[in-house]
Amino acid sequence: MQWVLLLFLLLLCLQSGSSETNPQDGSTNKTIMDQMHSRSNQTNLEFVLMYGEIGLRIKGETETIFHSRQYNSEFKEGLLSWINTYLACSMMIFASTVIRLRLVPNMIHDRSEIKLLELLEIIEHECCRDLSNNPSLGGPLTPNIGNLKQLTILNLLGCSFTGNIPQEIGNLRQLTFLALNMNQFTGRIPPELGLLTNLSWLDLSANQLSGQIPVSRGSDPGLDKLVATKHFLFDNNKLDGPIPPSLGLVKTLQIIRLDHNQFYGAVPDSIGNLTSLMELSLASNQLRGAVPDLTNATNLTYVDMSNNAFASSGAPRWFSTSTALNTLFMDGNGLNGTIPNALFSLPQMQRISLAKNTLGGSLTMTGKISSKLRVVNLTNNQIIDANNVDPSYTGSLILTGNPACLENINFCTLKEKQQVSYSTSPGPCGAISCPTGQLPNPETSQNCACTTPFEGVMNFQAPAFSDMTSPELFQQLESTLIQNLSLAPRSVALSDVDFSPGAPLKFRLMFFPVSEMGFNRSEVIRISSVLANQIYKAPTQFGPYYFTAIPYFAIPSGKKSSMRKGVIIGIAIAGFVLIVGLVLVAIYALRQKKIAKEAVERTTNPFASWGAGGKDNGDVPQLKGARYFVFEELKKCTNNFSETHEIGSGGYGKVYKGKIANGQIAAIKRAQQGSMQGAAEFKNEIELLSRVHHKNLVSLVGFCYEQGEQMLVYEYISNGTLRDNLMGKGGIQLDWMKRLKIAIGSAKGLAYLHELANPPIIHRDIKSTNILLDESLTAKVADFGLSKLVSDTQKGHVSTQVKGTLGYLDPEYYMTQQLSEKSDVYSFGVVMLELLTSRQPIEKGKYIVREIRTAIDQYDQEYYGLKSLIDPAIRDSAKLVGFRRFVQLAMECVEESAADRPSMNDVVKELETILQNEGGPLLNSASLSTEHFGDATGRGQEEHSPMKDDSSSSSAFDYNSVYSYSAVEPK
Repeated sequence: MQWVLLLFLLLLCLQSGSSETNPQDGSTNKTIMDQMHSRSNQTNLEFVLMYGEIGLRIKGETETIFHSRQYNSEFKEGLLSWINTYLACSMMIFASTVIRLRLVPNMIHDRSEIKLLELLEIIEHECCRDLSNNPSLGGPLTPNIGNLKQLTILNLLGCSFTGNIPQEIGNLRQLTFLALNMNQFTGRIPPELGLLTNLSWLDLSANQLSGQIPVSRGSDPGLDKLVATKHFLFDNNKLDGPIPPSLGLVKTLQIIRLDHNQFYGAVPDSIGNLTSLMELSLASNQLRGAVPDLTNATNLTYVDMSNNAFASSGAPRWFSTSTALNTLFMDGNGLNGTIPNALFSLPQMQRISLAKNTLGGSLTMTGKISSKLRVVNLTNNQIIDANNVDPSYTGSLILTGNPACLENINFCTLKEKQQVSYSTSPGPCGAISCPTGQLPNPETSQNCACTTPFEGVMNFQAPAFSDMTSPELFQQLESTLIQNLSLAPRSVALSDVDFSPGAPLKFRLMFFPVSEMGFNRSEVIRISSVLANQIYKAPTQFGPYYFTAIPYFAIPSGKKSSMRKGVIIGIAIAGFVLIVGLVLVAIYALRQKKIAKEAVERTTNPFASWGAGGKDNGDVPQLKGARYFVFEELKKCTNNFSETHEIGSGGYGKVYKGKIANGQIAAIKRAQQGSMQGAAEFKNEIELLSRVHHKNLVSLVGFCYEQGEQMLVYEYISNGTLRDNLMGKGGIQLDWMKRLKIAIGSAKGLAYLHELANPPIIHRDIKSTNILLDESLTAKVADFGLSKLVSDTQKGHVSTQVKGTLGYLDPEYYMTQQLSEKSDVYSFGVVMLELLTSRQPIEKGKYIVREIRTAIDQYDQEYYGLKSLIDPAIRDSAKLVGFRRFVQLAMECVEESAADRPSMNDVVKELETILQNEGGPLLNSASLSTEHFGDATGRGQEEHSPMKDDSSSSSAFDYNSVYSYSAVEPK
């Protein structure tokens, strides 16, 4: 009986394991895509990754989410290439439309792995950049940040930057928000910041800045020129000198924080005339002279001038007239005389601290004391009695250190009453116990279910109140969050309110899902985006904020089948009832296990049917002309892969030149260990290359797949890549006619793949380094490692993970993940522009497509507006009619909408017409007939020219296959 039970348990384990197996993200991605596509009334594309997911906001005509995840280990190991790939690619393609980039706080862990800020050099048209709370960025802030002329928001708080603040930030004239706080900047505040006349928020606090606040002198800029600024936050630095009177000219100022610096001298009278001023903090400086008169600053809600050296004086008049004031700190300021009773009756007053002064007489707190007043701290003064305090006052009154305590201990032994900060009521389910990381969900109060909320920390830099116990304000905040985010009534909760005078207000903010399963990914993204982009507007008393999300790992993967438990119970009952049935089921399960094992082997080793990993040469079929090479043969013909035979290298490994057994010269591409592509991609490239035959496609001679090696053997192309020749590395002068013929040849190779290969093939990685030139400068398209077969049912578009190369990638394919032949057309259009300019797609931060599109001048009869961009070697050809049509055709190929691009067949015809009009001979007919091209089986194909050894050529066969997979490979 025991062995029967063991078989039964084995069966259950097998079934359980199989039922748990799901694709990592496929269904989730599709759901997100479907949801976002359905929101057709909006016009933004959001590309979001959180902790392995990076946020971009791209302005376009569609709204979608392109979601890409990497395993944590891959994300950490390849952070440099991963970030540079996706960020740079997105920025290059959409450089004219990107409006926000956000990295989730604490995402970057090792600055040595990345040079993220170097990306600033190549991005010119974003308006928002939030890299806050990434302390491992560190180091100096690059001056190249000044190149981002369209930037409107720059948030770099908490990134551990050192050195001086670059004066080049003054070039960012569109900035409205600049936060450089909580870093380690030193030196002076650059006066060039005064050029940012659109700036509303300037936060330089919590650094090590020194020197005076720069003000304008003549034509020299200064911060007094920031006529639109509302917030000056310079606290917790080493700034010195007098407070400039000209700051009073900035009439828009609402918040001034200069506390914890080394300012000296008198507070200028002009500060008191700022009628919009709401918060003034000058504490812990060396200020002297009279306490400033703030009578005209009628909107003041918060004043802190503690710990300065003001001249002794009585309580200023504005103590009794500032009706908006709710918080007053004037500790250690030499105040004397009596405290006006009217101070305690200011209607909004919540907290008063006048400690360490020489205030005396009798304390009077009578009449209509503010109902909001919670704390009055008068320690260490000269108050002789406190017998006239209205008993209706229930807040804290602290008189320790006053003479009154010698006769009356009332208010003298009391410390400030412990006041419990606001926290959202847990509701009826608050007492239930939940697993670690989960909380009772107020949205499921009927059954008191536990769930994982999405949470983060809200930081309010300058709240206009100090009473953290008031439920009204925080409930108003909860209500506006629910309303603005379109959430369920009880789905928002806050707790752990942390606030002390002079510091930001922080609290924990939690969002509860309606269901017990947790939020789906799109909902987390939506909430994060609204808060991170400050689309949500908090009640005015809270002021500006920023939100730091906490990683959310409770994304539901879908409901488990409700039938699974029933099936298991049914099998168990059947097993106990009928032993024979159980044995039969066990046998069936073992057989299924064997089938599954074989399926896994086929998945992980696509060459399993070709012999044991390719070890048995006799079992490997000849794939339509592609020969199988044993490792020893290739080792011999390259002299053990010696450096003298090396002709190229890349991220995949190295390329060697060698003479194979039949005497032909071949190029042997050998993948290095650790950068090999998957066996499936390797097999894909072999199968594609072995079944396509055309004079403008590189021919595959054979391959090797044994002893842990992946090698491809190609015909040797003597003159290297088009990119090398455009850069002059091959010593070949490419005149206009040669470039036309190269364009036609490579276009024909692509047209063959699209039109006559069966099924059609989309290359997916067309670029100048994948177009090779033979001894007669015939263009040959190479690198099919990323190619995609397209069946008849898929023709038009294929949903696929985005792959390609930075600078050549079709923007529509990137946004929608819908691949079509027109994606190759876009890439080919970029190659055409390279032929015109000899420039790489991205040079010195400039994208060739945007540069050409901007420069074209229809009225320039000589150079079409492109004189400065055209390669000088062909500049005289710009006056030819064909040149202008060539430019127009290239720009048609790089239209953002795939529907507006021509087919490759049309491109071939247009190019041949241009060549004919220029007086050049046609290479062959533009017709895509099998007479000229052959079909995918090789029937009717043109014969390849014999491969020749060109020992004098030093050009490398820079074959760019992507063994080390990355979704977009920048070069």
